[in-house]
Amino acid sequence: MATKEILSRHEERMQKAVEALRKDYQTLRAGRATPAILDKITVDYYGTPTPVNQVGNISVPEPRMIVIQPWEKTMLGPIEKAILKSDLGLTPSSDGSVIRLLIPQLTQQRRTELVKVIHKKAEEARVAIRNVRRDANEAIKKVEKDKLISEDENKKAQDDMQKLTDKYIKDIDTVMTAKEKEIMEV
Repeated sequence: MATKEILSRHEERMQKAVEALRKDYQTLRAGRATPAILDKITVDYYGTPTPVNQVGNISVPEPRMIVIQPWEKTMLGPIEKAILKSDLGLTPSSDGSVIRLLIPQLTQQRRTELVKVIHKKAEEARVAIRNVRRDANEAIKKVEKDKLISEDENKKAQDDMQKLTDKYIKDIDTVMTAKEKEIMEV
């Protein structure tokens, strides 16, 4: 019983690591307009840092354009400043009621830079998975040391943990390959 609980608790942490990677990849600009690229941008809204999607309507009328329509006209300036300060590399244009973001075609150089970023983030996720495995193995060893499970159960639980680790690392590689393909698509 104790090993199953340890395995399920740590498997949940591995799932969260893969989900965090997916979320992280959504914020990378792949040459297509998607509201998710604005997720990390916050605006000063009456003294409180607030995500852009909570101060206005975000829509994608064309494949290479994002339109932000703030609920208050006074937010136009702060939203523009926040976008300019961000690492998106986009220049907002405003007509007094909405902000338009044109997503330029990615250059080959920018694509290769993004692929490097993708690989770095995937490696960070793999390290997170391995850390979870280490924590689980330590918990399993502790349970054995406390004489709650036998040496054979310890070995089996560690083998099961390794299988979970392999599965989630494969998931990370699949997500990374898909994002890399999306970025390199012309």
